[in-house]
Amino acid sequence: MPDIRERWRTSFIEATTYDWAVEHEHIAGLLGRLIWGTDTSAFYRDIARLSELPPGTSVLDIPCGGGVAFRGLRPEQELHYVAADLSPVMLRRARAEADRRGIHWIQFVEADVEALPFEERSFDLVVTYTGLHCFPDPPAAIAEMARVLRPGGELRGTSVIKRAGLRQDTFVRLMQLGGVFGPGQTLAGLEASLADAGLVKVRTSRIGALAYFSARRRGGSTAATATPSRGRDRLGSDTQLAAHDTMRRARDGRRDV
Repeated sequence: MPDIRERWRTSFIEATTYDWAVEHEHIAGLLGRLIWGTDTSAFYRDIARLSELPPGTSVLDIPCGGGVAFRGLRPEQELHYVAADLSPVMLRRARAEADRRGIHWIQFVEADVEALPFEERSFDLVVTYTGLHCFPDPPAAIAEMARVLRPGGELRGTSVIKRAGLRQDTFVRLMQLGGVFGPGQTLAGLEASLADAGLVKVRTSRIGALAYFSARRRGGSTAATATPSRGRDRLGSDTQLAAHDTMRRARDGRRDV
């Protein structure tokens, strides 16, 4: 199997094609029905739930892609929102999408989902939309996303799964041969990975080959905004550190008024 991590890190065609498709709901709906046998309107409804989050909630969106989840955010919402992706191309598109929507409080970080540059217990919510099936090691990715959740925090997202039907499995295999999909999981395998990561209240469902899942880290929830690691070795660059500190100081200043 090709090196999927490097493929997504350096790809332009795959990244822009995927991003264009998910940003156009009618196109995504057509492809979803034809290829995956799914109703993508449920996918966009799940994203819309982000608008219900109260200000100050700490969120990690990985892989953020071109910012498809930003459609669920409100400019005045003021979350502590980190959009992370392995692909510089995706991050550039995500920045442009945030600017287009007038959302200026998102922090962008280039990161590998299997080695996240954040301290343990940093986020109230981690969302991972249509990315898990592209990861080289889905169980390792789930374990790492669970690590950065606060006690009571939620991991939720979507993933293409295997064994949903002959047509769907054929497309999964073609994507794998093309170096776009990773090994993937069945729905049962996804549930096992969530449980093995120490998550509880595991809920899964599927429409065609697209699975929806949520789970929580053990313990009580917290309301305070999470703080990613300040160490350069964890955030990766002084620019990212400065962006984080500027955002934090601006938020603290507004609270003092």
